[in-house]
Amino acid sequence: MALLGKIRSLGPVALISVIGLALFAFVFSTGSGTITDIFKTDELNQNNIATVNGTDIDRAEFMAKVENFQRQSGGSLTTTQAMNRVWDNEVRAKIMQSQYDALGLSVERDYMRQLLEQNLGNFEEFKNEAGLFDEDKLNEFIANLKAIAPETSTLGGSAVNYKSWTDFEQNVAITGLQQTYFNLVKAGMTGTLTEGELEHQLENDKVDLKYVQIPYSSIPDSIIDIKKSEVEAYMKRFPKQYEVEASRDLVFVQFKEEASSSDEQAIQENLKTLIEDREEYNEVSKLSETVVGFKNTTDNQGFVNANSAQKYNDTYVFRSAFSSETADEITALSEGEIYGPYKDNGFFKLTKMVSKRGIADSTKVRHILIPFVGGVRADATVTKTDAEAKATADSIYNVLRRNRSKFKSLLSLSSDKVSNEKEGVIEFAYTDGFAPEFKAYSFENPKGSLGVVRTDFGYHVIEVLDQGKTQDAFKVATIAQEIEPSVETIDEIFKNKSKFEIAVADADFKSVATESNYDVRSVSSVKALDENIPGIGSQRAIVRWAFEDDTDVNDFKSFNTSGGGFVVVKVTAINEKGLMSVESGSVTALPELRKEKKAELIMERISASTLDDIASAEGQTVKSAAAVNMKNPTLSGAGREPLVIGTAFGLSEGQTSNLIIGNSGVFAVQVTKSTPAVTLSSYQPSANRVGQNKANAVNTKLYDALKDAAEIKDNRAVFY
Repeated sequence: MALLGKIRSLGPVALISVIGLALFAFVFSTGSGTITDIFKTDELNQNNIATVNGTDIDRAEFMAKVENFQRQSGGSLTTTQAMNRVWDNEVRAKIMQSQYDALGLSVERDYMRQLLEQNLGNFEEFKNEAGLFDEDKLNEFIANLKAIAPETSTLGGSAVNYKSWTDFEQNVAITGLQQTYFNLVKAGMTGTLTEGELEHQLENDKVDLKYVQIPYSSIPDSIIDIKKSEVEAYMKRFPKQYEVEASRDLVFVQFKEEASSSDEQAIQENLKTLIEDREEYNEVSKLSETVVGFKNTTDNQGFVNANSAQKYNDTYVFRSAFSSETADEITALSEGEIYGPYKDNGFFKLTKMVSKRGIADSTKVRHILIPFVGGVRADATVTKTDAEAKATADSIYNVLRRNRSKFKSLLSLSSDKVSNEKEGVIEFAYTDGFAPEFKAYSFENPKGSLGVVRTDFGYHVIEVLDQGKTQDAFKVATIAQEIEPSVETIDEIFKNKSKFEIAVADADFKSVATESNYDVRSVSSVKALDENIPGIGSQRAIVRWAFEDDTDVNDFKSFNTSGGGFVVVKVTAINEKGLMSVESGSVTALPELRKEKKAELIMERISASTLDDIASAEGQTVKSAAAVNMKNPTLSGAGREPLVIGTAFGLSEGQTSNLIIGNSGVFAVQVTKSTPAVTLSSYQPSANRVGQNKANAVNTKLYDALKDAAEIKDNRAVFY
C-alpha cells in the first residue's frame, strides 16, 4: 500500500515512465521473452514471401524460382510477370499439399512406377524386344543418369541430366497426386434419384402463359432521385459485389524525350552531307583529301556500316520489303541512284540502288548436311572437324555429280533428321528465314544446280529441284540514322520537368499542367502488385512509391520512364481494402437502385387486377409465351426472368399473379395451360446426368473453392 501511495504522488509524466519501465521489465522477465518474439516475428516475415494455410513460402527460394522462370522465358516476361506466374504455382502447390496431408495422400513406389509408365511408355529407350514397357530398362537409365551426373544423356532425341530427371519425376508425382485427389472428390459427386426426378421436372414441366410487362425504360431516369447515402446502403447490402483490394488513384504528366523539329532538320542535313564527295583537311598529312561519298563509293557495305545505325543487308528483297510510302520511289531508282533523306519508322534514311534482278519467290531443294564439331546444333555424336566435314561433303558431291539417282541412298550420312524424312527435300519462300549461304545458293542458281555450301550448321550438298515464280528483286544500301533528341533538347525537357515540379509544390497539379499545355492523365485503382501504368508502360517503381507508408494523398514525385524522359506523378486518393468508394460503386449500384425505385412507382400506380386492364392502363399489350420451363427461365419477348417464371409455376390454370418485380420491368402473368412432366419408371438416367455435371464442375471449381477458403498472407509487395 505504501508503494501504491508513492506511485500516486508522482506527476503524470513520471507515472507514465514508471508504468512503461514496469511493462518493459515484465516483458523481459517472462520465460518466452515476448520482446524477443516480436523481433523474431519481424525477422521471419522478412524471410517469407507468403504464408499459405500456415505454411511459409521462403523468400530466397521464391526469388530464385522467379529468376529461373524469367531466364526460361528468354526475356519475354518482366520480373513482375514472372513473379505472378511463380506465385500462382506456389500458392496452388501449398493449398493442394495441405489437402494431400489432411487425407494422408502420397505417391508410393508402385504408383510412381505406374505414373512413369503412363508418361514414358511410348519411348523406344524403355521398350523390350516385344515392344512393351520394360521397368528394368527404366531403372538402368535412371542409374546411369545418376552415375554420370551432371553430364547429360539422350532421351527421345533431347538431352537430359539427373537434375532435370528428378524435376520431371517430381512433376509427375505432383500431377499424380492431384489426379488422385480430384478423382476422390469426383467419386463423391453423385446424383440421387430425388435430384434426377427434380431435374426431369425442371426440364419437362411446361406452362403456357400470358403476361403484361411494364418495362423500367418507360420511366425516364431523370425523374429518379438517388442520394449518395442510398448508394452506400446498397453497397453494404451486397458487400461481395463491391469489395476491392487496397489501391491508389494517380495523375501524371509525362515529359517525353522526343526529337524537336530542329533536331530532325539537323539529322537530315547530316545525311545530305554523306551523299557527295567532299574535301576534308587531314591533320596528320596536313593536306586536303577527297572523302568519297555514298553516291560514288564502291564499298557500299563498308560505307553503310560506318555511317548507319542499321547494318548493311547484302541480300535481294522484293517490293513488299519497302513501306508503301516509299516503295514506288525506291524500286524506280536506277543502279547507283539515291533516294532520300526520307522518314521511316523512327529513322531518317538514304537508300541507294545497288542492283536489280529477277528472283524466284520460292524454291524446292534437297540437301545432305555434314556437321562439324562446334557447329550449330551439333550434338555429342559429331566428331568431324571442319576440314573433315568438307572432305566428306566434297566426296558426296563428286558421287552425285556423276549419278544423281544415288541421292536417297546417301541420306543416311545427313544429320538433318527433319528433311531426311522427306527424302532430304525442303521447300521454302524467299522471305523465310534460312542460313544466308543456303538461301543464296537455293535462289541464285538455276534449277538443276548442284553444289557444296558451308553454313554455321556444317557443309550442305544442295541440289536445286525447282523454283517458283520470278519476281523483280532489289539489292539496296540504306543508311539509317535514328531520330532522337539532341543533348540541348534533353536538357530543355529536364528543365521543363523541374519547373513543373517546383510549380506544383505550391499550386494545383492540374491547373499548373493546363497553364503549361501539358496533358494530364488519370489512373484509377492501381493495386500494390500492379506493374503497368496505362500510357507509360512498365513502371513498378511508381507503384511501390505510391504504396509506401509515408506516401500520402497529394504527394508527388518524378520518375525516369523506360522509353526515355520523365513522368511527374501525384497520388490523388488512397483507397483502403474493403468496400469501394461510393463514386466507383455508383457505376453498377445506380442502375439497380433506379430499377427498385421505378418498380415502386409502377406498383403504386397500378390498381387494376386483370391483364387486359393493366395493359390498357399502362399502354402495354398482353403477350403470350408457350412451353416455358424452369430449367431455362427465359420469357419470350422479355428475356431471362427467373422470378417471373418461378411465380407462374406456382399458379393454377387460369389464375393471375400479383405484380412481380422482374429483371427488366414489373410483370403480371396468367397461366393458360399447365403440362406436367411425364412420370418415368426410373429417374436413374437423369440422376446420372446430375452426377456427371457435378463431377465435370470439379475440374473448374474445386481449386478456386479451396483458394477462396485458404488463409493466405501475401508479402510480395514488400519485396517486388
